Amino acid sequence: MEWSELSAWTDDSAVVEAFAAFLNSCFALKAKPEWQSVCADAASLSATDETTLRQFFTTSFTPYVVVNADGTTEGTITGYYEPVLRGSRRPSAQYRFPVYGVPEDLLTIDLSELYPELKSMRLRGRVEGRRVVPYYTRAEIQNGKGMGGRELVWVDDAVDLFFLQIQGSGKITLDSGETIRLSYAEQNGHPYRSVGRLLVERGELTLDQASMQGIRAWGNRYPDKLPELLNSNASYVFFREQPGDTPGPVGSLGVPLTPGRSLAVDARVVPLGAPVFLSTTQPNSSQPLNRLMVAQDTGGAIKGAVRADLYWGSGDEAGAQAGRMRQTGRLWVLLPSGSGLAAAQ
Repeated sequence: MEWSELSAWTDDSAVVEAFAAFLNSCFALKAKPEWQSVCADAASLSATDETTLRQFFTTSFTPYVVVNADGTTEGTITGYYEPVLRGSRRPSAQYRFPVYGVPEDLLTIDLSELYPELKSMRLRGRVEGRRVVPYYTRAEIQNGKGMGGRELVWVDDAVDLFFLQIQGSGKITLDSGETIRLSYAEQNGHPYRSVGRLLVERGELTLDQASMQGIRAWGNRYPDKLPELLNSNASYVFFREQPGDTPGPVGSLGVPLTPGRSLAVDARVVPLGAPVFLSTTQPNSSQPLNRLMVAQDTGGAIKGAVRADLYWGSGDEAGAQAGRMRQTGRLWVLLPSGSGLAAAQ
């Protein structure tokens, strides 16, 4: 489409923030021929002149509207963040919920050489006798199946740990005073199931209440039912440890995420690293949120064309914004002018 058709583009008064995030993308994109020229141009610009940067995007990129399989152009926009948990290197009565690294018996199978149509899929499992079988479920892992010696740290809250896995990364403030950062390493291969949606289906929460805060409040009211609820999501995420001063959580593109400007997308639809213009509303509000973002991450629940997750940042305030966000929105992906859609794909 033409830039003149994207009227909300002028609503973003801080394109400089998106430009800084795009420069991060170029660390991963500059080896790809279709991105080399535009990344070189970006590196030569002043990162503070708003008019110059806006002109850079409008002259260097062509916007493409993202369309769902059914021809519609609206979808769900949610939010995520980097939680900060309390933890310890040793288990205790207070710190009794382990955070696990990748188990030694977890297999990751890539079938793309035999079946190119499966290039974006990975199978996870384990060997049992002479068969490859599904890996342990969340409930089995919680009971210690296959996890001996894989504990990275222990934390003090089961719900915090559950949401750490949903977010995919987080900080742990240890009782020793040290801070470490955990990033996504692997997953057990079971499909993600929304516990919020399950509570809505059961009639225990309304759709408006099915936020992170609402689920936590439900768990506080019914602590005996909480393990069963969490285990209904058989998916389980394993982590790797990074130094606490690592700059920002690292997304699927392999670069640090930028609060308010990094977007998790379905990489089968939107190329990772590409700028994406987002038109939606503020969390739990009708106030417009029109903003240039950069596709730098993916997520187990982010499937489909017009479907995205906005990274709000680190800590409780970012968590409050992310937890309330379930809005309707539209997406436009920006691809280098002249490269065409096929080249970027």
